Amino acid sequence: MTSMARDGELVELDGGEVAVRFERRLSHPPERVWRAITDPEDLAAWFPDTIEGEFGPDAEVRFPKFVEMGLPATGKVTEFDPPRLLAYTWGPSTLRFELEPDGDGCRLVFTDTVPREETAKNAAGWEVCLADLESRLAGEEPAQRKEEVWPELHEYYAERFGVDPEVGRRAMEEYKDSA
Repeated sequence: MTSMARDGELVELDGGEVAVRFERRLSHPPERVWRAITDPEDLAAWFPDTIEGEFGPDAEVRFPKFVEMGLPATGKVTEFDPPRLLAYTWGPSTLRFELEPDGDGCRLVFTDTVPREETAKNAAGWEVCLADLESRLAGEEPAQRKEEVWPELHEYYAERFGVDPEVGRRAMEEYKDSA
């Protein structure tokens, strides 16, 4: 598994919103990365939930594991331009994947628009997920489990972003209790 890059950024958006942003150079063409972010089998290897529904303009999607946990479980595709751009809502978040050709690979810019108090929690989670995505693209199994690396990443991002770490700590305890 790719080592944790700790490269998530907190960005200020218009209207007072914030997002967690990651930018990665991947050694795979946009079409392959597009499959990894839209194909159910590929998604199952790195995304935190399965996604039910077809990606397309204005499509509805559902996150069944999160239904069981009582968390936001539906979303809607807000931007769809294969193999360049995919964005969809997920509860209070908007996930946005931008792919741009870069030599024989591509550049992925991933943003998660999220309430400020959840930025450290989400940054740590996406750091792990993006490492798993890179492992999937390389044909490898993830070398570490989320529970092994997430706590340290969460504390790092809470300090870096200046947010209360208790929000993420409580969320992880609730996740463990529901698993």
